[in-house]
Amino acid sequence: MATIKRDIKYLNRDFSDFRNRLIEFSKTYFPNTYNDFSPASPGMMIIEQSSYVGDVLSFYLDNQFQENFIQFAQQTNNVYELSYMFGYKPKTTGVAQTTVDFYQQLPAKNVGGTIVPDYDYALTINENTIISSAAGGNTPFLLQDKIDFSFSSSQDPTEISIYQISGDSPQYYLLKKSRKTISSQINSQTFTFTTPENFTTIEINSSNIVKILDIIDSDGNVWYEVDHLGQEMIYKKIKNTNVNDPNNVLDSGEVPYLLSLEKVQRRFSTRFTSAGTLQIQFGSGTAIDNDEDIIPNPNNVGLGLLTQQSKLTSAYSPTNFLYTDTYGIAPSNTTLTVRYLTGGGVTSNVDANTLTSINTTNVNFNQINLNATTANYIFRSLSSNNPEAASGGRAGDTIEEIRQNTLALVSSQKRSVTADDYLVRALSMPSEYGAISKAFIEQPKLTDNQVSTIETLNLYCLTQNAQGHFSQPSNAVKQNLRTYLSQNRIIGDNIEIRDAFIINIAVNFEIIVLPEYNNNEVLLRCINLLIDYFSRDKWQLNQPILLRDIYINLDRIRGVQTVKNVKITNKAGTTMGYSQYSYDIDGATQNQVIYPSLDPSIFEVKFPQTDIKGKVVPL
Repeated sequence: MATIKRDIKYLNRDFSDFRNRLIEFSKTYFPNTYNDFSPASPGMMIIEQSSYVGDVLSFYLDNQFQENFIQFAQQTNNVYELSYMFGYKPKTTGVAQTTVDFYQQLPAKNVGGTIVPDYDYALTINENTIISSAAGGNTPFLLQDKIDFSFSSSQDPTEISIYQISGDSPQYYLLKKSRKTISSQINSQTFTFTTPENFTTIEINSSNIVKILDIIDSDGNVWYEVDHLGQEMIYKKIKNTNVNDPNNVLDSGEVPYLLSLEKVQRRFSTRFTSAGTLQIQFGSGTAIDNDEDIIPNPNNVGLGLLTQQSKLTSAYSPTNFLYTDTYGIAPSNTTLTVRYLTGGGVTSNVDANTLTSINTTNVNFNQINLNATTANYIFRSLSSNNPEAASGGRAGDTIEEIRQNTLALVSSQKRSVTADDYLVRALSMPSEYGAISKAFIEQPKLTDNQVSTIETLNLYCLTQNAQGHFSQPSNAVKQNLRTYLSQNRIIGDNIEIRDAFIINIAVNFEIIVLPEYNNNEVLLRCINLLIDYFSRDKWQLNQPILLRDIYINLDRIRGVQTVKNVKITNKAGTTMGYSQYSYDIDGATQNQVIYPSLDPSIFEVKFPQTDIKGKVVPL
């Protein structure tokens, strides 16, 4: 029996199309078999059920196809996975950073007739010490580097002053050291492993996760974090001292640390699957695999390569000179202690002179057998203070920010070539170093007689303070950003990091309300619309104010008959809490557009509840 060729359409996408096509198909090819297409007939029940299944399958097919593209993906886990695939690491929080001054008193002693500080009573404050507000604030800050008051150098100076005099001689001295701190606290979690499993995966569930601090197993072995499990070589920093480098000159002030390459098999990689879940993955090897340290040299390049005929077409990673298939060791018969940092957010941008309480658990004297009374007095004299407000704290990346940052990172291929590449790198700085809220980059403006001899770019940045207002970044954030950009900077480029200007404004408007509407309700809707319109998240550096858009948006509010007037005014003066920079709004207005200044700046309604005012006027 010959096969009948059916005319099948493949363009149906929804329930109606499937239903109509099935009815047409039945009438065409089964005219004598079934011809009752009334809504209550059994045949129509089968046709509509088939159409329902086809519609659902079509929807899920479209949805799954859409989720394969970072531009259109909607599911959070898919957006995170796609961003990692393209090389972008989403940030779930942005930590604040500030410099904290530490003080301790030191007794005086007589050495050969000369009064000098007695450094036997010098204190040591170990790294990861917590500093917080004496008022009981919920934003602890973490000391990143160890403090030794008995040591002083050009890299780590100790300021000495006389604190108390007895007679004509000093009785106590005051020592001061400064360190960078970040708004984080240490959390710990343990995981027990028995038999080894390929690519074992564990998860940390917490809010505002900054990063993994360290992982140490029950045998004392350290596990190292890498970008991907195929990376066998890691960078380790070594303190630049005479013990490590006989040719070192510490006072040169150029190289405080030495970098070395080391091959490690106890390694792991991390990735966020959501804002509150950090996934940690280990390798597939076993503990009996080779675990020796290997220094890269030409004899190692290509070790394990399948073909030894030619290496001309082989691609090598600068961090992986070897070829293995273990991807690191899988933990087995051990317990891993995972320490990770949490913290950050806009509320971590604490004010100056607030970090005055030190957790003394990690504080100790360098010497033993000290006078107990004097030692207790010196220990209690330890204090701290932050002369500058912390800055850099912000919320984590939104889904749209992850999407846009990923797309921008793809074009640069992790190399900073164009001005936009540097802009993305600045906004992508790891959260433990602070976060840039707004950035703008441009070439310097030259006069008619100037000629640029160096490829210079000016990068203008802003951060946010504890109240969420725009503020200029601290020196610590700028230095971190400068160091971060240098890793991907083209050798001929020169990046100048500058402060952007903040122009605070107020908005006053007048509307005419339709007779049947309540004036107060309509006015409140208009104010809420303008608060949302001038939200800081929606404004960028050098973005002009389009008065026409404000008129149109207000006119769309239910109950508004006519927008009679909209007036933008400048608010300046530090005594009133505004920016110190005044701006001629009227002079900058042309054709219903208020342009920003020639130097990169941003318009900000700092206090929207009081700086946005409206009035209902008669027709």
